[in-house]
Amino acid sequence: MHFHPALTPIGLYFFAFPLCYTFNSLAAMESPSVIAASGFATLAFLFAVVYLPSHSQDPLYYVFMVFSFSSGVDAIIALEEDRFMDNFIGFYMREGEPYLTTAYGIMICYWDAIIHYGLYISMIIAIHKRKSYRNIGLYWIGSLTMSLIVFLPGNAIGKYGSEIRPAFLLNIPYLLIPIWAAMRIFAHPKNPTLMTADQIAQEQGKTLIQRPLDLGLVAFLLFAVAFTLFRGLVVLDCPWETCFDYIYQQEPYLRDPVAYPKVQMLVFLFYGLPYFCVCIYGLLFPGSTWMPDCALVCAGAIAQAQFAHIGGSLHPRTPFPYRMPETAWWTALLSNVIYTLGPHLLAYRCLKNPAFFGRAVSSVEDKKTQ
Repeated sequence: MHFHPALTPIGLYFFAFPLCYTFNSLAAMESPSVIAASGFATLAFLFAVVYLPSHSQDPLYYVFMVFSFSSGVDAIIALEEDRFMDNFIGFYMREGEPYLTTAYGIMICYWDAIIHYGLYISMIIAIHKRKSYRNIGLYWIGSLTMSLIVFLPGNAIGKYGSEIRPAFLLNIPYLLIPIWAAMRIFAHPKNPTLMTADQIAQEQGKTLIQRPLDLGLVAFLLFAVAFTLFRGLVVLDCPWETCFDYIYQQEPYLRDPVAYPKVQMLVFLFYGLPYFCVCIYGLLFPGSTWMPDCALVCAGAIAQAQFAHIGGSLHPRTPFPYRMPETAWWTALLSNVIYTLGPHLLAYRCLKNPAFFGRAVSSVEDKKTQ
């Protein structure tokens, strides 16, 4: 009897609920060291349970299975912190990772419980059916990596920096595994595109004016460069009056002492800004074969970042002085939404019509491959 491949990750997701409820009733779970040890033991147990009866040749299959359970835990954290449920994971928030009680922490839990979990199921099903999950995997890598490079430094330098507990070490697997997963996913063969040398040459011979979608994307990227640079200057305490007005009247969340929004803007400044610049180059000059993969990774990263940032700036857990003012919704909120959607449109364009980014092929080489 064969079960649908999605049943196991769904079971692991919901298994987190009774397990957390049981742990929450144990007096021993008031010890930070016991919480950390229990977390590692649970991950090891789940990996063994998933690995022993399975026969998948792709080791990432087991990673996605165990991470499905983690998504269930994050769902519990988000729901309990927003008062939709109670007495499931209070022990972990008190003595495990108290910084997850912040608005930013709640939003990244929602993202992991919904978006990452959906990606895990999609990739598990693809592995089961022996189909490629390369594009989904690249998006997931970008999203998970962005979450960690903001979350971990923000914990250390924000107002919760003095409350780092042993359970903080549970984030180490989620930091190392994506690096290994990225190496494996990038090594997967790309989906073949049926393009002849003439088609590639015709597409790459078009000017920017002849490619209206690309022209619009270049306009977005110029906006993204300016917006990224400006917000980077704002969190670096630029003395310009424009920066002062923006941080107090448009996005006061950038002043929140939890430090996550400041770290996020610095990540955008030092990594997002160069990315937007090289994307402009890739849209102006043909043959940038790196564009489709890079666009997928960065679309996932910016989606996660902006979801947490926008959600955190509006969430009631954020102190009122740092929430986005209602008067700024049509400016700051719209700017952030455009900043989020633009990279996805760029990724869609790269995947839908990749000829402009393909390697130039001579007619002789094209005939040999046919």
